[in-house]
Amino acid sequence: MGAAIMTTECPDLTLIHRGKVRDMYEIPGHADKLLMVATDRISAYDVVMAEPIPGKGKILTAISLFWFKLLGDIVPNHLISSEVSEFPPVCQQYRSQLEGRSMLVKRTSVVPIECIVRGYLSGSFWSAYQKNTTVCGFELSAGMRESEQFPEPLFTPSTKAEQGLHDENISLEQMRRLIGDTLTDKMADVSVRLYKRASDYARTKGIIIADTKFEMGLDGDTLTLIDEVLTPDSSRFWPLDQYAPGKGQPSFDKQFLRDFLSSLHWNKQPPPPPIPAEILEKTKSRYQEAQDRLTR
Repeated sequence: MGAAIMTTECPDLTLIHRGKVRDMYEIPGHADKLLMVATDRISAYDVVMAEPIPGKGKILTAISLFWFKLLGDIVPNHLISSEVSEFPPVCQQYRSQLEGRSMLVKRTSVVPIECIVRGYLSGSFWSAYQKNTTVCGFELSAGMRESEQFPEPLFTPSTKAEQGLHDENISLEQMRRLIGDTLTDKMADVSVRLYKRASDYARTKGIIIADTKFEMGLDGDTLTLIDEVLTPDSSRFWPLDQYAPGKGQPSFDKQFLRDFLSSLHWNKQPPPPPIPAEILEKTKSRYQEAQDRLTR
């Protein structure tokens, strides 16, 4: 996997955003394109840890590239190329930082909505359900258990928050007021179709996709799938052979890290506590297993 990359430094490109995981660059002379680089940073509770997960950015990129190909007939995506040799010449000098973890993408007008699809009652949705069976405008059946599958996947949008802040769940009606009926209906339909296709495929590989988050933009008038797709960072992946409703499930993501952090007296605000090497290694192995199962 090579040395871990915590941050990228590409001075001849214009850094426009450094997110929790990705560094985004403008490329001089290519206003219609962006360079998206997945680093080895990992965050939990919206705080970026001080230690990287070596190779994590390459795993996320490989998984996203796999899904872009599998789902490309449902909705166009922003991928132009993941081969550094096909990037504009000014990018070539940064090959050691970009190889295997970067994508040249179309620049779109980002729709400021997180498109969350939930197939199972888990996470924040489960927490909300325990207080009120009507969640995000959905009237759910009484007596559902944690991790129980919904009869049909639910589209539950949220607003996109600035880094360090939490996204806020909104109803479909609120989404309509924000972006209009036509775009809301299109994004909801596409999101559920993407989830169903991916979920059916993943089950054949022994993985349940409990929920996931898509991001979309407009390329002119064309709705376009952007950012990462169906990775352990943006989805809840569970091993099918260990699935047991009525409790939380083991997962192919940062659960080892979350469990460790939950055992500490940490207020979930920066600075983060130091992470033991064992926790970093266990987290990496889960990400790697998700990639191996899905893409081979």
